[in-house]
Amino acid sequence: MGFGKNNVLHGNHFRKDWQRHVKTWFNQPGRKLRRRNARKAKAATLGVRPLTLLRPAVRGQTIRYNTKTRKGRGFSLGELKEAGVSRKVALGLGIVVDHRRRNLSVEGKSLNVERLKSYKERLVVFPRKADKPKKGDSSVSCFHFLGVARLKQNKISQPDDLKAPTTRQTLALPPASVPEQPRKITQEEREFNAYKTLRNKRAEARFEGARKIRAAKVSYSPLHFLVRSLKGDHGSPEGRRGGGQKEVVSYLLSLPLLHASSCMH
Repeated sequence: MGFGKNNVLHGNHFRKDWQRHVKTWFNQPGRKLRRRNARKAKAATLGVRPLTLLRPAVRGQTIRYNTKTRKGRGFSLGELKEAGVSRKVALGLGIVVDHRRRNLSVEGKSLNVERLKSYKERLVVFPRKADKPKKGDSSVSCFHFLGVARLKQNKISQPDDLKAPTTRQTLALPPASVPEQPRKITQEEREFNAYKTLRNKRAEARFEGARKIRAAKVSYSPLHFLVRSLKGDHGSPEGRRGGGQKEVVSYLLSLPLLHASSCMH
C-alpha cells in the first residue's frame, strides 16, 4: 500500500481473527453438477419442444455495434401479420411477441418475416386431440398420437415428414452482411470522386436557403436588381464582399435590350 504526502503510517493489523474474513467456494463443483442435472430434467419435461424460444434478428445500437446482428426481445405485430401468424397462436408456437417494437426499415422487416416463415415450415405442431387434428397440425403429429400399430391396421403409410431429420435447436441468426463476390472495377467507378461529391452535396444542403432567397430576388424587376447590384448588395450566400461588378456585367449581358437602352441614354 502506498502512502502520499506527510501522512501518518497506518498500523493495520490483519492477523486478528482472519478466518472469519476468508470466503471459500468449495461447493462450486457440486453446484455445477446440480445445474447440469437441472438442465437435463428441464429438457426432459419439455418433451420434443424446441429448447429455446424463437426471437427476431435485430441490429445492435449505436454506430459502434450496428454492423452486428443479435437476438431481439420479440417479433413486432407487423412482422407476424406479414408471416400469417396471429398473436395468440404465436405464443403457443414458441414465438416471442413484442407489441412495442416498430420496424424502421424494409430490409429488417423482410428478414424477420422470412425467419418466421422458415420456422413455420420446419415446425411440427401436435394436435390437442389426436382424433380431431385441426388445420395447421403436422402429419408427423398425427402419426405420433395415433400410434404406429393403429396406422398399420388402417394401412396408412408413414408420412414423409417423419423421415426427415429433426432437431430441437432453433434457427440460427442470419449473417450480418452478405459478402460481395469479387469483380472488375468499372470505368465509371474509377472516374467517380467520392470526396468531391460529398463536399458538393454538403454545400448544396448548406446554401440551399440562401440560394432560394437569391433566386427570389432575381425574379424582381430588372431595374430593381440593377440598383441593388450597383450598391453592392447582391445577396451572395458566401457574403457581401466582392463579386458585385461581375454579377452586374453578367446580368447586363443576359439582357441585351436593357443594355442597349441604357447606352442610348
